[in-house]
Amino acid sequence: MRLLIFGSTGGVGRELVRQALDQGHAVTAFARTPATLDTTHDSLRLVEGDVMDLAAVRNAMPGHDAVLAALGSPPWKNTDVRCEGNRQIIRAMEQERVRRLVSLSTLGAGDSWQALPRKYRILFRSLLRNALSAHERQESYITQSRLDWTIVRPGAYTHGPHTGAYRSGFPFDDATITAEISRADVADFMLQQLTDDAYLHQTPGVSY
Repeated sequence: MRLLIFGSTGGVGRELVRQALDQGHAVTAFARTPATLDTTHDSLRLVEGDVMDLAAVRNAMPGHDAVLAALGSPPWKNTDVRCEGNRQIIRAMEQERVRRLVSLSTLGAGDSWQALPRKYRILFRSLLRNALSAHERQESYITQSRLDWTIVRPGAYTHGPHTGAYRSGFPFDDATITAEISRADVADFMLQQLTDDAYLHQTPGVSY
């Protein structure tokens, strides 16, 4: 597939680029400083641009089969890049008729709040309150769109390896998840959604 990846220089984004190339996809990595990927591949194209700039996002869109959005910023920064960036992506996709979007959110957003262990609920209610609010605004933009979307809600990131051994979905009466997962396994799950419609128009959690 021809994939356009936003947030390609972040932790999950780098894994998306690497794993997508390993799987044989043609990848366009969109970022403000894409050269920091320090990756070369015959199937990789780097596009420099600001996700908040609709014209730049729209110019990058044609010719792609799907979009993966892994936007983020440090939780202590007051920035709209996550929610407003996704809004520009949605607008560009609708204008250019690219339908499939897999976007990164967080476990704890929306109805997944009850899946969080107590220590993470305390963290979100205190230090990460603004970050959670941004995730939920982002999700509202996506769910109101006309796209074929999947919103992925991972637990807290770890630096662990790509294992493929994680859980997804979650019946929320099951409190046995750790609410933690490696960035590599988050990328693995996001890429799986490109060929599996089980979570189409859904918000699956992923965790160990």
